[in-house]
Amino acid sequence: MQARPEVRRQDRLLDEAGQERLLDTGEYGFLAMNTGQGGYGIPINFVREKTGDGADRIYFHCAPEGRKLDALAADNRASFCVVGATQVVPDKFTTAYESVIVSGRIASNLDADERRAALRLLVKKYCPGLIEKGEKYMEASFHRTHILRLDIEHRTGKTKRVMPRA
Repeated sequence: MQARPEVRRQDRLLDEAGQERLLDTGEYGFLAMNTGQGGYGIPINFVREKTGDGADRIYFHCAPEGRKLDALAADNRASFCVVGATQVVPDKFTTAYESVIVSGRIASNLDADERRAALRLLVKKYCPGLIEKGEKYMEASFHRTHILRLDIEHRTGKTKRVMPRA
């Protein structure tokens, strides 16, 4: 994926490998949606899947009702931001950071097989030593768990590295 031209500071673009790393290892991100009456954003856990056919997508789990789903029913476009390492550098009046922002459309009516596969990916990411227990938990709560899939259409990343003073 290429960086979008509206990135003002081209010298701060995070390369593709850095973007992929943040999307694969980030603990949580911020999902932003349009409610029709303004923006709505939430911090949320996620897992990224890059399929064999080149599709790049992010899965989220949530309750089967609520403001997020209402917003997405009205407008399924969303953006999602993951912030990696940050460090305030007081003597330079700046902050070192890395981040990636993706945008695309969210699908919410996924079939049971895709929902289970997404939950397994989430368990593998967040609870790697508890796969068997996670499978049982997933089945027990499957009826009350909704899965969203963000199909990534655009992606860009930024970074600022600060060299220490000599």
